[in-house]
Amino acid sequence: MSKEVVSPLRQRMIEDMNARKLGAHSQRSHIQSCKRFAAFLKRSPDTATPDDMRRFQLHLIESGVSIGNRNRIMTGVKFLVRVTLRRLDLAAEIYHLREPQKIPQVMSPDETRRLLAVASSLKVRVLLSLGYGCGLRAGEVVRLKVKHIDRAQNIIRVEQSKGKDRNVMLSPEMLALLRQWWKVRPTRWDASVPPQERWLFPGRKPGQPMTTRQLNRLFHETADGAGIRKRVCLHSLRHSFATHLLERGADIRIIQALLQTASYCPRTLV
Repeated sequence: MSKEVVSPLRQRMIEDMNARKLGAHSQRSHIQSCKRFAAFLKRSPDTATPDDMRRFQLHLIESGVSIGNRNRIMTGVKFLVRVTLRRLDLAAEIYHLREPQKIPQVMSPDETRRLLAVASSLKVRVLLSLGYGCGLRAGEVVRLKVKHIDRAQNIIRVEQSKGKDRNVMLSPEMLALLRQWWKVRPTRWDASVPPQERWLFPGRKPGQPMTTRQLNRLFHETADGAGIRKRVCLHSLRHSFATHLLERGADIRIIQALLQTASYCPRTLV
């Protein structure tokens, strides 16, 4: 299988993103956005004009692209023209649209109990319990390593999520579940990995954790099994965690620290 040829322009953009320490996910997103812009132009983006930029943004809306995806695409294109190409005239033509604020779906305490009760395996129960009981994002759950579990202080250390570190609470019940999982966890990729660096949820490829796609699939299968008919997603566990804490009288500043969010509103938590 032949490798894709990387153009000099893309290589410069990759170097600019590396220099600014953009994560792998952000880099892939930016590259895909610029490839879409180039496909629209049918030529290299370094030949674009301000009118091309205006027409491209109009094209995205007319193509039915959601506001969120449209803004994501333009963020990648803006990085290219502003940072790599230094074309401030093109960057000035880029604008972002405000997304409508939607109330996130929150599961009731009874629904979360049902969800965890019908988990098809210990692994699924541990994964979903981390999302709900600790308020972790999907990417934070799958990237957990042994070193992140601090049994002495009863905390889980989340490293460089959204560019920051934070600690979240580790209940005795959650610690007991993790211990049960550790006894049956797959070990086929552990031979050359120091104990503290081992993934709690190893993936199918050596050296890689399970993917968020796999975790999302497991969540939806479990939600269906629990008879939850709301349009919930894995992130709903995080919303539910915060809302249930607030309903039990937790200080809103503690919730903000646990979730690594500057502000908290039960309707708009991110």
